[in-house]
Amino acid sequence: MLHGIPASPGIVIGKAYVFAKQAPRVEDKSISEDEVANEIDRLQHSIERSEKELQKVLQLTEQKVGSQKAKIFEAQIMILLDVVLFDSIRLRIRKELKSAEYAVHREISKYQQMMMNSSDEYMRERAHDVEDVKNRIIRNIQQEKLISRFEPNSIVVSEILTPADTVLFSRNAVLAYATDMGGTTSHAALLSRSLNIPSVVGLKEVTKLVQAGDTIVVDGYTGNVILHPNEETLIRCKERNEEHEYFETSLKEIRELTAQTLDGKIVQLSCNIEFSEEAENVHTKGSHGIGLYRTEGLFLRTENYPSEEEQYSEYRSIVEKSAPYKVVMRTLDIGGDKVVSNPTNEENPFLGWRGIRVLLDRPEVFLTQLRAMLRASAFGEVWIMLPMISGLKEIRRTKELLERAKKELREKTIPFDENIKIGAMIEIPAAAVIAGDIAQEVDFLSIGTNDLIQYLLAVDRGNEVVAELYQEFHPAVIKTIHHIIKEGHRAGKPVSMCGEMAGDPVALLLLLGLGLDEFSMNPHILPEIKKIIRSVSYSEAEEIARRVLEMKTENDVKDFLKVNLHTMVPDLLLE
Repeated sequence: MLHGIPASPGIVIGKAYVFAKQAPRVEDKSISEDEVANEIDRLQHSIERSEKELQKVLQLTEQKVGSQKAKIFEAQIMILLDVVLFDSIRLRIRKELKSAEYAVHREISKYQQMMMNSSDEYMRERAHDVEDVKNRIIRNIQQEKLISRFEPNSIVVSEILTPADTVLFSRNAVLAYATDMGGTTSHAALLSRSLNIPSVVGLKEVTKLVQAGDTIVVDGYTGNVILHPNEETLIRCKERNEEHEYFETSLKEIRELTAQTLDGKIVQLSCNIEFSEEAENVHTKGSHGIGLYRTEGLFLRTENYPSEEEQYSEYRSIVEKSAPYKVVMRTLDIGGDKVVSNPTNEENPFLGWRGIRVLLDRPEVFLTQLRAMLRASAFGEVWIMLPMISGLKEIRRTKELLERAKKELREKTIPFDENIKIGAMIEIPAAAVIAGDIAQEVDFLSIGTNDLIQYLLAVDRGNEVVAELYQEFHPAVIKTIHHIIKEGHRAGKPVSMCGEMAGDPVALLLLLGLGLDEFSMNPHILPEIKKIIRSVSYSEAEEIARRVLEMKTENDVKDFLKVNLHTMVPDLLLE
């Protein structure tokens, strides 16, 4: 059994098809001045062919999952139409006298590597999309054709899948995907969920252990992939799949109901989104708004910082789709390694120039984003959230800029919400310690557990050597969360959570009992979280939280929470 990351739900048994798509080989090939014109022609033909290919994939995606999801490929086509990028590539060919494929490889890889070095997972996932476009251009320069004989009704096993691979395989009745690399925020994962194709990513070595034709099980609920299952395992997997299908049907019945405990405590359930196209789907999961909209995606799709009009258009679209519920927009949270921000090489970008630090150092960029958010607030409820806050100085400086942005809009008689709420993400231990002081300065607090746990425990969860030390149930983490909630409430401010812990069913009783006001999570887990809340009493959750706060080890906490969850919600399919 291999353990990966569940990216799209479902349990599938089938024969493996090992998809070994090799990156095109590029040599450092010099050319003569007489060959420059020919190399530029080869480049141009490749761009045109690549665009035609992506247009076909775009049309197929629109047919299968709608125009919003297909925008993934519009973004890739935009790269092909980027005048600045390809002028730089042509300049390399002329000045350095290098082949077209080598110039493409060198120039695009430069931007790709900046994104790969980012501390932000979302940014690293986008680097794979850039690589996909780069490889497509190079293959078409070299006039290579991808020939793959795919047996219908197979499970695709691969190192990594591009968005185009994900869509094209779906034409051949693919059963599931299992990949060595990838994360839940990748475009391929998003598409597999939209296509209802079970998927497990981050398996690390599945391509080394599986051969074509092997029978395997892909479990998109647990993230497990079972090789060579015996008869008993096959029977149990089929039974579990039926149990999940029945359970998923029961969840639809409570979609429109309030997230209210048996004794009347109401909490808010909202969704985290990364792409504007996701906004229109959150209602289908019973969400009451967007608790975290990561604005980085818009910035990554442009060569330069997007204009106020571009941002306003995107933000307004999200607000209108989310009405009548609120949208919490996090201001730009990427580091100095952002392609358009005069990147700096940082040995440790996790502790470097990122989040609010970048924006306060680039007030013109910050003001543009604040004006766009304010303008969008005229069409629905918008809250502004600030990332990477470490103290009051950053909040006060931001409030000054916000007032300046308001003044500029008033002078132009542009409408906006005068009372727009502003909040702070509590994800740095320093901010957690002074959460009470911060709560006095803002309208709400939001706990970002992903970074808070990393910083609190000094563990990089992306580092395989120490990843096991990343423990969301570590007593220090729980006590810190309790302190933040208590201090927020003492100041009369609501406290939400937008990290992965908010969508963990095992953590739910604890967070509920600690008094968390809002849980913001990936949309697919929301119905399950709502079912748990509607199946328990708040008083019981409070007692559970009280007992957990007295526990000394992570294992004690986790075991205690699992037992109680199973007892209180016996029909929950807890993996």
